[in-house]
Amino acid sequence: MTEVRHESVAPTRTQWLASGEAIDAHRHDDHQIIYAGRGVLAITTSEGSWVAPGTRAIWVPAGTVHAHRAYGELDLHLVGLPAAENPLGLGAPTVLAVGPLLRELIIAYTHGEDDGSGERARLRAVLLDQLRASPQQPLHLPTPTTPLLRALCGILQADPGDGRTLAELGREVGASDRTLSRLFRSDLGMTFPQWRTQLRLHRALVLLTEGSAVTAVAHQCGWSSASAFIDVFRRTFGHTPGSHPAH
Repeated sequence: MTEVRHESVAPTRTQWLASGEAIDAHRHDDHQIIYAGRGVLAITTSEGSWVAPGTRAIWVPAGTVHAHRAYGELDLHLVGLPAAENPLGLGAPTVLAVGPLLRELIIAYTHGEDDGSGERARLRAVLLDQLRASPQQPLHLPTPTTPLLRALCGILQADPGDGRTLAELGREVGASDRTLSRLFRSDLGMTFPQWRTQLRLHRALVLLTEGSAVTAVAHQCGWSSASAFIDVFRRTFGHTPGSHPAH
């Protein structure tokens, strides 16, 4: 992210992105809630990446340099909030669960005119109440900073279905599994199995959105069976991969 576009105000609006379209690195002086009514939204910062299907939104704090990418046609809803007003108390990008009520509130608010009316203010207040009650989702894939982890994670990002153990991967990058385990915890704040599962879920969302079959996605992303994949996916996203909308 070399050139960073700066926008003083994070807009509240709707936006359509074609599949594969990207918004280059930029930052706002305001906080922003980003929700994709359809498709899968990926947000990338120097700290890692976050993905959100239609049952999730992403909170991006003021000043965070971030880029967007669309997987599938993206119906994007953007809600800007003043930097002085942080209803969630969050200082880092975070994925939030979006239930039916919150979804409709976001859509109504981003389609409406900011006319300063009492109705608009009440809609905003209910939207913020729902956001505060929205569970945070562990859908962050952190970016490694140490050379050893960069090499190892690069191997798996090229092929998330690679089923080798940490010890086997360690022999390729020249480190013991004990050293690598310690680095995963200190550098990324999670274990190797946790990071690999996050990577596989991120890739699975993209493949499903592109129309791949559930069994094929399970195989490409390294699950031992379609049923094992379905179980992890349901526990993470609240619905089965078969019901995930494709592009």
